[in-house]
Amino acid sequence: MSVNSFGRLLRVTTWGESHGPAIGAVVDGCPPGIALAEDDIQPWLDKRRPGASRFTSQRREADAVRILSGTFEGRTTGTPISLVIDNSDARPKDYDAVAAAYRPGHADYAYDAKYGLRDWRGGGRSSARETAMRVAAGAIARLIIPGVAIRGYVVELGGDAIDRAAFDNAAIDANPFFCPDPAAAARWEERIDAARKDASSLGAIVECVATGMPAGWGAPVYGKLDADLAGAMVSINAAKGVEIGDGFTAARLGGAENADAMRSGSDGAPAFLSNHAGGIAGGIATGQPVVVRVAFKPTSSIPTPLPTIGRDGGETEIATKGRHDPCVGIRGVPVVEAMMALVLADHYLLDRAQCGERT
Repeated sequence: MSVNSFGRLLRVTTWGESHGPAIGAVVDGCPPGIALAEDDIQPWLDKRRPGASRFTSQRREADAVRILSGTFEGRTTGTPISLVIDNSDARPKDYDAVAAAYRPGHADYAYDAKYGLRDWRGGGRSSARETAMRVAAGAIARLIIPGVAIRGYVVELGGDAIDRAAFDNAAIDANPFFCPDPAAAARWEERIDAARKDASSLGAIVECVATGMPAGWGAPVYGKLDADLAGAMVSINAAKGVEIGDGFTAARLGGAENADAMRSGSDGAPAFLSNHAGGIAGGIATGQPVVVRVAFKPTSSIPTPLPTIGRDGGETEIATKGRHDPCVGIRGVPVVEAMMALVLADHYLLDRAQCGERT
């Protein structure tokens, strides 16, 4: 299997399977001299960890990360940083039926068609378990760009959107949905409980905003910051759509309405009157908040029997057993944040290499 690496100057390679002995990552290109220990990574993994509430997968994994290389006396050395997380609650027997038949909505058939074989234990490499290593690598990326704040949250779940007028940043970490609207979070509890009773699942939309970055990161044509962000987000399991700034709404606006007009700011930089472009123009950051939204499909692993075929081509039905998220978008929040951090850190290093440090 090829293409297990992401990034250019800051390059991340992940490895491992959902129900194998461990999962891991190698982070190459991290500058030397940055203070780094497991405690700098673990809090972000705890946000993604399964079993944190009754609204997520009940797989019990501590997701305790270990740093195996790339640091000395508590600081990065500039050499590859190797990270590993042991799988302590794997149950491959839950997937015995999957060995003979394809789960609709999953990558089972596609993997078989490409490779002629597949790891059916929870999807193997196609499992969202892999995203734990993205979050670990993203924690390191945050340390490369400490002046940038990255915040993700769920803005819609099962078709029920938050009230933007009720947005409360403090509420995001106060409920199990990373929801900035307490009233919406209360409704979502009922929605997920109802979906579970119906042996179904729900989709969600995650919004992520990065603030504090200067104008200039990114590049025109093939190195666009928004192009890399879009690719990074769609690479997340179950992600089916990405918007930068107003996204599809921009197609329904007039030119004057969509343009981000400018006035002179007190610091000499432009004062933008709006941010329809999501902080990126021509593939380059404008210095405004970078805004990305990611649409996650409903979890495909549901106990409802669905028509499918077996590896032999025979028609059958399959109901997915095991422990699964009723809404994968919830735990997608820290993954979206991590991919944002990885892209921004990579573009920071690329910008510094070409243009030097900005004053």
